[in-house]
Amino acid sequence: MTNVHEEISAHSKKQHAIVSKFIVLEERREALIEQAIQQCKQSQPFSVSGINAVTAEINQLAKQGIIPTRKIVSDEMVQEFVDRKYKS
Repeated sequence: MTNVHEEISAHSKKQHAIVSKFIVLEERREALIEQAIQQCKQSQPFSVSGINAVTAEINQLAKQGIIPTRKIVSDEMVQEFVDRKYKS
């Protein structure tokens, strides 16, 4: 029979692993968003597919309940952001 301390420790380690993976994914997502913004600003073609692949991973991880979900990003969202922030 395991003791309570071992169970708490195992639970804590599992949560820490989830949060650590979320941080890595979130940093990757933000970098991809920034890349799309820069390309859009320079009127270059850009894609949100990589952003949304990482978003899907984050949202799958979020089903375990301790991290937030993220929204799927559309081309229009990137264009609207650039227009609002850089072209007004």
